[in-house]
Amino acid sequence: MNFPPVWPFTKNESEFSPRLVESMIRDALSNTPVVCVLGARQSGKTALVKHMFPSRPYVDLDTYSEFVMASEDPGSYIERLPDTVTIDEVQNVPKLIDPIKVSVDQNRRPGRFILTASVNLHLIQNLSQSLAGIMEIIDLHPLAESEKSRSSGNFLIDLLNDWLQPGFRTDLTVMSDLQFEERIISGGYTEPLNRDILRARQWRRSYLRDIAERVVPETFKIRDPELLYRIMELLAWRTGSVLRISELAKTLAVHRLTLERYLAYLERVYLVRRIPAWNSNRTKRLTKSPKIHFIDCGLAATLADFPTYNEEENRVYLDHLCESFVVQQIFAHAGWTNPDLRFWHYRDKDQVEVDLVMTLREKVWGFEIKSKTSVNSRDAKGLIKLANACGNDFQIGILFYRGSDIISFAKGLVLAVPVSELWTR
Repeated sequence: MNFPPVWPFTKNESEFSPRLVESMIRDALSNTPVVCVLGARQSGKTALVKHMFPSRPYVDLDTYSEFVMASEDPGSYIERLPDTVTIDEVQNVPKLIDPIKVSVDQNRRPGRFILTASVNLHLIQNLSQSLAGIMEIIDLHPLAESEKSRSSGNFLIDLLNDWLQPGFRTDLTVMSDLQFEERIISGGYTEPLNRDILRARQWRRSYLRDIAERVVPETFKIRDPELLYRIMELLAWRTGSVLRISELAKTLAVHRLTLERYLAYLERVYLVRRIPAWNSNRTKRLTKSPKIHFIDCGLAATLADFPTYNEEENRVYLDHLCESFVVQQIFAHAGWTNPDLRFWHYRDKDQVEVDLVMTLREKVWGFEIKSKTSVNSRDAKGLIKLANACGNDFQIGILFYRGSDIISFAKGLVLAVPVSELWTR
């Protein structure tokens, strides 16, 4: 398959890409003593906080000298820092958390500490609980398509306010297969976006090797980085699929508990996410198994050596990548729209599925994701079944596709929406 020499994202444009969570960070700093920006390595955390606060004192715990001083005497280290400071990669020295809490207890002025971390503190109970009540967490994803396109990122705002309406769009051009594929597998990391296709893959392979051979082993003290890399490869092939732990453990010839532990580590470093099965007060959980998604489709495609020479294999895998790609865009939009949004997947005993279910308290929305350029009412089958299960709590179903018009199905229960609305609104 032929690719253009560079991705459509020039170096001058990407020196600093405005991030749509900036206003959330400023708001948090106005009334919270500690603000922690969480995200994968190379997702732009350091660039963002330095861009927003260029004169703010800054220390980097990836630097050996700072790491040693902070590790040897965490209390004295915090006492010596300026009253207002940014601490980068705080997960490298977890013992700093208690001295930070002591310092804030003595002076609760808002905006004192900005922390960044490349490990998901949401999933590390002791760390997040230690700063409960004095810290706000902001998740920074790799660049979303709306950020790459410099759009407002208002898709979920419009959806939540019922502002999406059927209509024909003359200003949208249907993407070709190649254009859509390129957009999906370019991913959201800035560095490979500045490179040609071969050098971009080289960067991603180096990044993935660093995750498997250094980041996870050093952070979580694992002993088998090669096994971890094999797990990463298999998960990349299964992105957008129901995760069956026992089947995967058998394929890898490892104990189920070992696989569970390694999978948790990959979640904590923002490589993959599990989406639980949806349930409601009216029905029992329809399936217990979560879905697995790679957060960055560029990394998934690299691990899977996509595209291959098998066109049918490529087509099937691209459908899975497309689902993970859209899911990631929705998660990113939720981060700057409403952090209270929750996400699930739906699958019943008849194998009828909805790729993503979004809830806000009792309200429910469904998303079905197709890579086709046209859709019909049969493609909305899962959304209609979800609507019937939810009753009045169901707001609307969104059927993403690669067309140009917003089309109403099922008496207004479902809207077929161009996937490009995620980066043009």
